[in-house]
Amino acid sequence: MPKRRSKLSPELEKQISLAKKKEEFIMAIINDIEEEDIQGEYRTAFDAVRLSLAYLSELYDAEGFNVNTENAFTSYKDSINNFEEEYEI
Repeated sequence: MPKRRSKLSPELEKQISLAKKKEEFIMAIINDIEEEDIQGEYRTAFDAVRLSLAYLSELYDAEGFNVNTENAFTSYKDSINNFEEEYEI
């Protein structure tokens, strides 16, 4: 029998959904970069953000809203903020 999630958070679900849309948008911008070296650099840097979001989404689906998902969301926000500060998108 599958493990039940502890509790849900409509606000966190909304934030995850918005983060996924932002990920798609940033990937589209990165894919539009014509110079392959720069595109590869941006892609590599953005991989950390993508992994962080994937982890958050999977953790929320598995466990629901708890301390672990709050920490994962904080980690995601830090990684996207660092990316946006370092790379001009």
